[in-house]
Amino acid sequence: MSIIKKTIVGAILILFPSGLVAEEVKKVGKFKDWETMVLTKSDGIVCFAQSKPVLQSPKTNKRDSRLFVSFRPNEKIVDEISLTAGYEFNKQNSITAKSGKFKYKFDISQESFAWIADNKVERKMIRTMKKGSRIMVSGYNSSGSQTIDHYSLLGFTKAYNEAKKSCS
Repeated sequence: MSIIKKTIVGAILILFPSGLVAEEVKKVGKFKDWETMVLTKSDGIVCFAQSKPVLQSPKTNKRDSRLFVSFRPNEKIVDEISLTAGYEFNKQNSITAKSGKFKYKFDISQESFAWIADNKVERKMIRTMKKGSRIMVSGYNSSGSQTIDHYSLLGFTKAYNEAKKSCS
C-alpha cells in the first residue's frame, strides 16, 4: 500500500473512529486549541497534534475540518502536515495555508485530504506555526467554491512537542 493510501486510511480512522478503532486512539493531552493523540495500530503507532478551526467561511457550510502534524516512527515519517476540509477538494484550485507573510501550498490532494510533499517545506511551516497565533487554510470544493478555515495556534507548540515525544 502506498504511503499516501496509508495516510488516508490512517486519517480516516482518526477522524471517524468506530468500534475497535476508537479503543486504539488515546488522547495524550489538550493544550489550549490543540490536542495530542496516539493511534496504536497493528503495524505501529501514529502520534499527532490536531486542531479544529476556530472560524470557518462560509459560515453557513459547517464542515468537519482538521489540521494535523503527524509522526509515524515505523515508516520513518516525521513532521507530516496534513488536513481535511470536510469535503472533496477541487483539483483545479490550490490548497494553501497562510500565516502572517508566509504562505504554504499543499501539493497532494486525494478526496478530502491534502498534504505537503516536501519535508523541508513542512518543517518551515511548523516553525511558522510555533511563532504565529493563527493560520488560515484556503481550499475549493468540487463546485469551485472557496472555503477558508482559521486555526488558532494557541497550544500548538506544546501539542506538537508532546506528539513528537510520544513517538520517540
